[in-house]
Amino acid sequence: MRLESKVAVITGGSSGIGRESCLLFAQEGAKIVVADVNDDGGQETVDLVTQAGGQAVYVRADVSKAADCERMVTTAEQEFEQLDILFNNAGIMHGDDGDAVSTSEEIWERTLDINLRGVFLGCKYGIPALRRAGGGAIINTASFVAVMGAATPQIAYTASKGGVLAMTRELAVIHARENIRVNALCPGPLHTELLMNYLDTDEKKQRRLVHIPMGRFGQAREMAQAALFLASDESSFMTGSEFLVDGGITSAYVTPE
Repeated sequence: MRLESKVAVITGGSSGIGRESCLLFAQEGAKIVVADVNDDGGQETVDLVTQAGGQAVYVRADVSKAADCERMVTTAEQEFEQLDILFNNAGIMHGDDGDAVSTSEEIWERTLDINLRGVFLGCKYGIPALRRAGGGAIINTASFVAVMGAATPQIAYTASKGGVLAMTRELAVIHARENIRVNALCPGPLHTELLMNYLDTDEKKQRRLVHIPMGRFGQAREMAQAALFLASDESSFMTGSEFLVDGGITSAYVTPE
C-alpha cells in the first residue's frame, strides 16, 4: 500500500475532493483525520472509511481559526501518534463572488479567510508536527485559475488560489532540506457540489465546458488520485510544483514564456 503507516489530516473532508481523498488515502493504508465544519458530512466520511476497514476520526475545524487548525493537528498526534501528510483542501466559492466592482468586501474577506488564511494556518501548525515525524508531505489545493483567469468572474476565489500557489512555492523552498515536500494541486473545473452550485445555470456551465479540451468536467475521485501521488513516495523528488489536473484547459490557453 502506498501510504502504509502514514497519518493524514485532510481538511474539507466531508465532501468532494476531501471525501474522495479520505477514502482513497485510507484504502492505501493511511490513518485519517477528517477535518471540516460540516459535522454530519465529516462523520459520514469517517463511517465510510471505517466500513471499508480503515481508521479515521473526525474533528470539527474552521480552517480560518488558528485554534481549530492547531486542534486538528493535535488530534492527529494524540489519536495516531504522528502527522505525515497535511492536505489543505478546504475551500469556498461564493455565488456572489464576481468582478472587482461587484464583489463586496465581505465576500472578499471571507473567501481569503478560508482559502488562503486556512492554508497558512494549516501549515503554521502542521509543519512542526511534520518535523517531529521526520518529514512528510503537504498538499495545498489551488486551482487552474491560479495560472489563468476564469471565464466567469470570481475575483476573490482567483486571488485566493493565486496566493495559495505562491505560498506553496515559498514553503517548498524553505522546508526542502527538512524532508518536507510542499506541492499545489491545481484542479480544473470539476463536477462537484462546490462548482455546480456556483455555475448555477446551464449558460454558466457551458461557458466553462467550452474551454476544456477534454469536453467534460473532472471528477473529485480523479483529484484524489492526483493528491495520492503527491502524498506518496512516488513523488519524492517533487516539491514546489503546480500539479495541473485540468483536462487540458491551461495547455489550450496559457502561452509558455
